[in-house]
Amino acid sequence: MATVTALITYPIKGCGGIELPAAELTPAGLAHDRSFMVIGEDGVFRSQRRDPRLALIAPAIDAAGRVLALRAPGTEPIEIVVAADGPRRPVTLFNVPYFGIDQGDAVAGWLTELLGVASRLVRVPPEHRRVTDGLIPGTSGYADSSPMHILSTESLVDLNDLIVERGGAPLPMNRFRPNIVVTGWGEPYREDNLRRITLGDTEFGYAKPAIRCAVTLVDQYTGARSGPEPLRTLAVTRRVPQGGVAFGSKFAVLRTGRITVGDEVVVTEWAPPRPPVPPRDAHRSEPGDALSPRR
Repeated sequence: MATVTALITYPIKGCGGIELPAAELTPAGLAHDRSFMVIGEDGVFRSQRRDPRLALIAPAIDAAGRVLALRAPGTEPIEIVVAADGPRRPVTLFNVPYFGIDQGDAVAGWLTELLGVASRLVRVPPEHRRVTDGLIPGTSGYADSSPMHILSTESLVDLNDLIVERGGAPLPMNRFRPNIVVTGWGEPYREDNLRRITLGDTEFGYAKPAIRCAVTLVDQYTGARSGPEPLRTLAVTRRVPQGGVAFGSKFAVLRTGRITVGDEVVVTEWAPPRPPVPPRDAHRSEPGDALSPRR
């Protein structure tokens, strides 16, 4: 039986996560997930791809989303009353225009000092309605795409085994920034084949594989890049035909409710079986089989 072993929400896009024993699920994912975003003076979002020190920022937010606190090593913490309404300012996420509600000069100055570049903080406005792509579309705040990212411990163990075989050091789960960690399938990459699942009284529908980027090279404890892993190993074991490398899966929210650590993962629909593939080197995926387990 597979169960939920961790729930993590990331209130500010690109910043640290908050691990929770239970969480409310909204149409846009776990409560408050990526509802804030750091932007430059031009309104373009900041991420760990170019600003890895975002990883050092540890946010805390009250259940109602009215008070946001930020802390980071070497700085005084700051606490703000969230502006849930007010003038909208244009923001850009992957070249797509949206709007955000600016959270004021005090937190902007705090972020600017920490990151060493002019920055501001915005919140999604109440009318924000962003439809994401995938097999089953969803909606999200300022997440890269689909609102939910699920990864299993078995998949991380398998990847770390390969990394160690190639002379690297194993990586922690936080390199991959999942929302839900699942344990108990007994084999890796089962999340690739999920199509519909229920957790507690919630339901999810599969959107697409989680394509990995340079954020996985950032040490989430130090805010510094420390590659080449995991991308070096993923490039030869988890390359997908449409381009890039995949690790974990993205999901849309089909039914809201409450999720608790320990909830059973009930699979109500699996992907159709794939045709058998010929034997291959354990260290390399064949074209068209990039999402199959190596064992």
